[in-house]
Amino acid sequence: MNLESRTPSGPLAQKWDRHRAEIKLVNPANKRKYEIIVVGSGLAGASAAASLAELGYRVKCFCFQDSPRRAHSIAAQGGINAAKNYQNDGDSVYRLFYDTIKGGDFRAREANVYRLAQVSVNIIDQCVAQGVPFAREYGGTLANRSFGGAQVSRTFYARGQTGQQLLLGAYQALSRQIGAGAVKMFPRTEMLDLVVADGAARGIVARDLVSGKIEAHSAHAVVLATGGYGNAYNLSTYARGSNATAIWRAHRKGALFANPCYTQIHPTCIPVSGDYQSKLTLMSESLRNDGRVWVPKRKEDSGKPPASIAEEDRDYYLERLYPSFGNLAPRDISSRAAKRVCDEGRGVGPSGLGVYLDFSDAISRLGHKVVEERYGNLFDIYKEITGENAYDVPMRIYPAIHYTMGGLWVDYNLMSNVPGLFVAGEANFSDHGANRLGASALMQGLADGYFVLPYTIGGYLATQKPGAALPADHAEFRKSIEDVGTRTRRLLSVNGSRTADSFHKQLGRLLWEKCGMARNRQGLTEALKAIPALREEFWQNVRVPGCGEELNQALERAGRIADYFELAELICLDALTREESCGGHFREEFQTDEGEALRDDEKFAFVSAWEFKGLNGSGHWDLHKEPLAYEEVHMSQRSYK
Repeated sequence: MNLESRTPSGPLAQKWDRHRAEIKLVNPANKRKYEIIVVGSGLAGASAAASLAELGYRVKCFCFQDSPRRAHSIAAQGGINAAKNYQNDGDSVYRLFYDTIKGGDFRAREANVYRLAQVSVNIIDQCVAQGVPFAREYGGTLANRSFGGAQVSRTFYARGQTGQQLLLGAYQALSRQIGAGAVKMFPRTEMLDLVVADGAARGIVARDLVSGKIEAHSAHAVVLATGGYGNAYNLSTYARGSNATAIWRAHRKGALFANPCYTQIHPTCIPVSGDYQSKLTLMSESLRNDGRVWVPKRKEDSGKPPASIAEEDRDYYLERLYPSFGNLAPRDISSRAAKRVCDEGRGVGPSGLGVYLDFSDAISRLGHKVVEERYGNLFDIYKEITGENAYDVPMRIYPAIHYTMGGLWVDYNLMSNVPGLFVAGEANFSDHGANRLGASALMQGLADGYFVLPYTIGGYLATQKPGAALPADHAEFRKSIEDVGTRTRRLLSVNGSRTADSFHKQLGRLLWEKCGMARNRQGLTEALKAIPALREEFWQNVRVPGCGEELNQALERAGRIADYFELAELICLDALTREESCGGHFREEFQTDEGEALRDDEKFAFVSAWEFKGLNGSGHWDLHKEPLAYEEVHMSQRSYK
């Protein structure tokens, strides 16, 4: 298979403008003759659906929540990046581009990242026009703060509720189009299959989660904007309902899955408290602007109250190891540093898996009121969960699964290798390489939906005949409906003795231990033997109560967990195949003398794009490689010292 990135020619800074000038257009009168399906209604999905409908296309938007306002984008806390340089501190489009490429450990496609930096400045204007209440300075200008991996202040924010406010802005735009009749909304509906006919994406098969009815929906193009797959690990900062089913079912229909082993560990999560915990809670990376991370220098002090540990007995290890960036070192580096000090026995808290995030210096320097204005709702969340007041005692944090840089492979137009199937936001692989810098997820989701897809999807539709889409009673639609029904009946008929959730916990523990913050050949080999065996037990012993013709959340979860088993195997296979360390993928065999990631640019400067070839005991995939060539940047070993 020949992977064509379709990156435009010409100088890097001119590629996107040149591409927009040359891309094929759809006549305004013809746009209403095309129908587009958008699956997902978070920042990427809602912005895409609203923008495409505004252009005149007929849009169907699907989400499994009861409202687009429930999308997991609402949980993003700290901010959104843009190269506005309001602080006059040296920022620029190029610097944002370079920080993002470097932060991703030189494993992202250069042209896509530069485009992201370019359109970032437009996103802020769009959101301000929608009424998003960004924080402002005393004089009325928009405020900025810093995030990990940057030495400038480029992150726009609304206290610790940035995702919520941005989503409400996108939801307003979407609601306008729903009211105008340009978007038909399908809440409480889950995509269960992609329909491919004549070599192109023609629609989806979805289940109404209230009635259980399975229906086919036809369109001229399909956009998947369904987020990441981190819940394969069970315990993560994702909403419990977030899942990988849409992109995984598309993968099974021929869409390549790129870089699945690139999973991000976020360094500032509230530590795990017990075996019965269902999810983890993030404390925004923005807290690292004013909070200082430390552990005791001596093991014997790890059980003492933090106030009793003298200043000279504290190890501010990020400031010590990475003096240029300090507490704002990138997420992957900060997470591994926390793991190292805890592995040394210097971790804090009941489990020993925690480090302190201390605001005492900031409160002394700025005052309680200023810290409360900046982070008050985050401190409230922390107190609600832990019962501790972080104004008086340091927060305890520990790394956790938070984001996935891998996803369906897409070209420069955000179209997968399946013609007509577009993928936006976290569901694709394109912009973050092996590690995402903080505040870049919201930037990518809105860039894809507001500013990229409205151009590129038109370029595809201009090659398609306007008029009626493939009828939903076409043979391929009927076959997909039959396949979905067969899978549903199979899950319900096992009638075993274990819940799907019990299997999920076991799988998640296995993935975290063998393919979490650190991976090695032995552990990955063991996981690749254990996962198929556990999957086989799942299909022989899972118990899914109820039936398919009704509201059945146990059935929903079982179907998603069945997909996780296959995805988990591919994650480990990709991690085993990539014999280097880069970003969130840390192979213990490949590290510097100082314990940092050691890339192998000669052998692994490529995107891993996996083609599904079926399950026969263990999974079977073919690997395709997209070489990464850099015109403007020089690949070097990252240093934040």
